[in-house]
Amino acid sequence: MNLADCSSHSATARLLHFGSPGAIYLRRFVGSLHVGRCGSNPTHVKTLRLRSNPPKTLTVTAAMASEAEVAASAKIIDGKMVAKEIRDEITTEVSRMKDAIGVVPGLAVMLIGERKDSATYVRNKKKACESVGINSFEVRLPEDSAETEVLKFISDFNDDPAVHGILVQLPLPKHMNEQNILNAVSIEKDVDGFHPLNIGRLAMRGREPSFVPCTPKGCIELLHRYGFQIKGKKAVVIGRSNIVGMPAALLLQREDATVTIVHSRTQNPEQIVKEADIVISAVGQPDMVRGTWLKPGAVVIDVGINPVEVRRLPLVFFIFHDHILYDATCPRGYRLVGDVCYEEARKVVSAITPVPGGVGPMTIAMLLSNTLSSAKRIHNFQ
Repeated sequence: MNLADCSSHSATARLLHFGSPGAIYLRRFVGSLHVGRCGSNPTHVKTLRLRSNPPKTLTVTAAMASEAEVAASAKIIDGKMVAKEIRDEITTEVSRMKDAIGVVPGLAVMLIGERKDSATYVRNKKKACESVGINSFEVRLPEDSAETEVLKFISDFNDDPAVHGILVQLPLPKHMNEQNILNAVSIEKDVDGFHPLNIGRLAMRGREPSFVPCTPKGCIELLHRYGFQIKGKKAVVIGRSNIVGMPAALLLQREDATVTIVHSRTQNPEQIVKEADIVISAVGQPDMVRGTWLKPGAVVIDVGINPVEVRRLPLVFFIFHDHILYDATCPRGYRLVGDVCYEEARKVVSAITPVPGGVGPMTIAMLLSNTLSSAKRIHNFQ
């Protein structure tokens, strides 16, 4: 018996190759089994009796959603679709700029070390550049490279007129000073938006940063493109990192939302989140935000991308434990989930981003947008 689809929330089990044609009883012991990772009500134990000549394959639905649950389904905020729209717009602008003044925007990406996840991110950014016509320049250095060597490459890119954006892939090796390296990037080419002057300008009323960090910028862009009102709304940002949480809160404040930041020292986080019209979660804790945390009708932007182990259980029943899903159909051995319990949240909120396919594609789209904006600014092209 296995689950028909490792991403399914219907908990549909399939029994293969029945034995004798006589009476067969199948009892699925599920105890406290919940539908999906963090799903709704416990599935009821059922006994099925099959008489003569059973088919070779039988599909058994172990949990049935009520009509109310089916009706209460949130709008899916499709980050893939919006990111494609933005990439198409960028492609048009890159072509127009090239035809008008002969300039093609250029992005330099530096990768230090051999982390597989970082290498994947860099490869995806390079492909994204190619897809919209932006030139990409890539530097790969070994893990034990000296900090001075990295700073020399950054200095060269700062002076190179063909490079309009510089990105240093994080995290850096432990022997390097991240602050020194990020501060070395010219503020005019800081397309990641991490330079302290850009963050400082973002925090000040009446000042405009040259660039906004890509992930929080993508969150706000999703809200805009789907027409969700931000002005006057109560917003909660879960997490206070320099990369996502803090700049996301600053952006929401610029949009005239009333903003609260929930972090690891916050008391009664559930009650605070439940008052929010808009929730942006970026803590890296799988399924931390439950459906009971959320205000009915809220809009949820889930930034978390958390790998959750998937184990195979070659028995006639499946047991779901916290953050471990027993499933015979996920060959990778893990699934990606967000900070928000999707199956619970979508029955409460009005709109939510999926994971994957929500904020992730928007981050790279915003990086391309920042690179184009940098090239236009440097060359005074409207």
